[in-house]
Amino acid sequence: MTIRNLDPVLEPRSVAVFGATERPGAAATVVMTNLLAGGFEGPIWPVNPNRREVMGLPCHASAEALPETPDLAVIAAPPETTPGIIAALGAIGTKVAVLVGRWGGPWDALMPKVLEAARPSLLRVIGPGSFGVMVPARRLNASFSPATPEPGRLALVSQSGAIASSLTEWAVERGIGFSHVVSLGSMADVDLGDYLDLLAGDRATAGILLYLQSVKSPRKFMSAARSAARLKPVVAIKGGRYGAGALAAHLHTGTLVGSGVVADAALRRAGVLRVEGLRELFEAAEIMGRFRPLRRGRLAIATNAGAAGVLAVDRLMDVGGELAALSPETGAALDAVVPDGQGSSNPVDIEGDAGPERYLAALDALSADPGVDALLAMHSPTGFSEPLTVAEAVAGCLDRGTLRSKPVLSCWLGGAAARAGRAVLQKAGVASYESPAPAAAAVRHLTDWGRAQAALLLVPDRGEVDALGMPFGAQERVAAALAPAAAEGRRLLDGSESKEVVAAYGVPFVEVRVAASPEDVAREAAQLLARVEAVAVKLLSHDIPHKSEVGGVVLDRESPEAAAAAARAIAARVAERRPDARIHGFLVQPMLRRSGAIEVIAGIGRDEIFGPVIVFGAGGTAVEALRDTAVALPPLDLALAAELMGRTRVGAALAVRPEAQGDAIRRVLVALSYLTEDFPCVRGVDVNPLLVSGSGAVAVDALVEIEPGEVDRRGPNPDLVIRPYPAAWTREVELKGERYTFRAIRPTDAFLYPDFLKRLDSEAIRMRFLAPRRNFPEDMGLRLSQLDYDREMAFVAIAEDGSLAAVSRLSASPGREVAEYALVVRSDLAGRGLGTAILSHLIDYARAEGLHRLEGAVLRENRGMLGLITRLGFRVAPDPDDMELMATWLDLE
Repeated sequence: MTIRNLDPVLEPRSVAVFGATERPGAAATVVMTNLLAGGFEGPIWPVNPNRREVMGLPCHASAEALPETPDLAVIAAPPETTPGIIAALGAIGTKVAVLVGRWGGPWDALMPKVLEAARPSLLRVIGPGSFGVMVPARRLNASFSPATPEPGRLALVSQSGAIASSLTEWAVERGIGFSHVVSLGSMADVDLGDYLDLLAGDRATAGILLYLQSVKSPRKFMSAARSAARLKPVVAIKGGRYGAGALAAHLHTGTLVGSGVVADAALRRAGVLRVEGLRELFEAAEIMGRFRPLRRGRLAIATNAGAAGVLAVDRLMDVGGELAALSPETGAALDAVVPDGQGSSNPVDIEGDAGPERYLAALDALSADPGVDALLAMHSPTGFSEPLTVAEAVAGCLDRGTLRSKPVLSCWLGGAAARAGRAVLQKAGVASYESPAPAAAAVRHLTDWGRAQAALLLVPDRGEVDALGMPFGAQERVAAALAPAAAEGRRLLDGSESKEVVAAYGVPFVEVRVAASPEDVAREAAQLLARVEAVAVKLLSHDIPHKSEVGGVVLDRESPEAAAAAARAIAARVAERRPDARIHGFLVQPMLRRSGAIEVIAGIGRDEIFGPVIVFGAGGTAVEALRDTAVALPPLDLALAAELMGRTRVGAALAVRPEAQGDAIRRVLVALSYLTEDFPCVRGVDVNPLLVSGSGAVAVDALVEIEPGEVDRRGPNPDLVIRPYPAAWTREVELKGERYTFRAIRPTDAFLYPDFLKRLDSEAIRMRFLAPRRNFPEDMGLRLSQLDYDREMAFVAIAEDGSLAAVSRLSASPGREVAEYALVVRSDLAGRGLGTAILSHLIDYARAEGLHRLEGAVLRENRGMLGLITRLGFRVAPDPDDMELMATWLDLE
């Protein structure tokens, strides 16, 4: 992933349009018309060898004939001429080109040539199939959109040009401004991940709106989305449900989970808020732009009309919101304000004649309640209260739309007078709505955003906490269990093999005995019945994955003879219903007698885009009929497993039954996450049913699907779109009597950065950042700590007191062959060998990752750093482009 050379698209100073013409209906005609009508103040250069003038502007024959190098090139010329145009633009130094118009057709064959032409100069290509680019602050409309929005703080990124144009027109009608608008088309070069990275660092952009259809590079997209969402709100509306999707076809997990559900899980894990429609897209962006995320969204409502408050509560419940329970102290304070002392209920009906004083008193009392996280002020038209006067009073008592730091939303119902009130509230920074439904939904957006932000801080670390207490030799046991199926080319493991795989990772499993014949069933049953009341007999067949489909499960056999008879009956049913199937034996298990036990399913599925997913939901034989499941992307820890469970009805039921051992289920889900991390060949797992009761959780049955040709592959699974935390690279180091922990950076380390930066003296800052700096952006720690452990890596040295002592980092090129490196050591710890040690650690990691070279620039006067890297084998030479710098590099092969 890279944003190299993309910066000019944010603030282009000049534009060249290739294929420029005045022919009606031509793409270049529309672009030229919009550029001129928009009032772009920089040079606009039409380029067409067959014309001398276009729309009153001199027309140039080629890129080489342009008077200057354009910052941005819009190419609407015949597709077959594009590779040559790209090569010429790269030669004169242009950094970005946008290929507008339709994709498909000749582009499929041409794009390899286009990208090859762009490669020598690193020219970036947006499209083909883009509708263009708009930068309203520069009055640039180099697109097909007939509407030019006003400048604003929202950026819009769409894969569809038609949707981008529709969204732009919709926003213009409502006075919504943009910092940037782009449609990416087929994303042959610049894709969603690149643009998210670009906009994450754009100071003019406070929030990002996405319209998604497909994800080209899922790991790249997830990395960029997580980084951007840490810094500013990212809201997405999805189309196409990310393609057809494909989970393991033979398992329940393969039919329970569609790709749309997986995409939702991916966005949730990335910290992106997903919405349904255009209005909600902008409303969510607006509310997230005004306020901070909420951990909880307990809403208190003050209204002069009880019925309106009821409507707001109904909508709040519909979207899964939470109504605040008011404290006795709040109730007493409201009783003194509300007529007839009826102030203890929520919504608080302050009566139809409520004026400014009563509204302010009610809001003050509600905001003081520690059980209230957000407030909604509602006003309905009456003959006793002036909506504009009340709105002015409410607006005047708030600080940037908050009261006691709690967000205040407003809903002024009615016509002209209410519109005037809403205008006053909006001008004062109060989120204002015309009806209760979007007001209630807005609170849910803030809480969803808060949960997403909290999830971004969670980085499962198997080295720090082994949540499962995984048995010793688990990977060896699983490899041995997979070997027979792989040798036979079988995708499905039998019941005994499947049990061994999941049990190896610590999943509690009911005892399973394998019997070859009905007579063996009787012998195994006799041994089990000596200590249990009854047994179950099940079919063992490599050809029949779901035993119940042929009557292959018989329960509650209380004698050896009954168990043997059950086996014969199963064999007869198989012969009748599936004469082609082979019977490889029978499984004999103790019957579990657990009063009040709940059946759930836990498993692993696989999506064609986002790879492995963890599945949880209501289980048993009716699992597909119940359709109560949720999915999450691995890797998981106990907290993420709990969040997954909380998104199902059965999970909610377990949450109110502490005796049901929800923690035991979380441990099973984490075990499955470990399994898919370690074994890329595992394509799907069903643990169904998993019985949950006061005695814990125990698996009764399991089914595992593998890719036989991949059994020798080991983790970390490259198919995971979120790369697992590299716990194996944690080291304890002692230097001059002081101990340090070297480990990969975590998102929570952002909180260590302010103190760390304070402990860097001015000279150290100048040497590290190649220029003097006094202040650092508030979000700098967030940027530096949210990495994907793939394209970027950073190791921190943590001192014994928990403070940040040093950081080494690398940022790899898209091909992951070359990486830039950096190092900074706290000034008060210089001279202790810390820099040498943590940079050596980074070098070892780079070699293990298969990188070919590390390179970086160092100030010529930074003799300490130059000496350090020379001792580590780096080569040093003057930078040909900057005499103050030295180019440094280390060949790793």
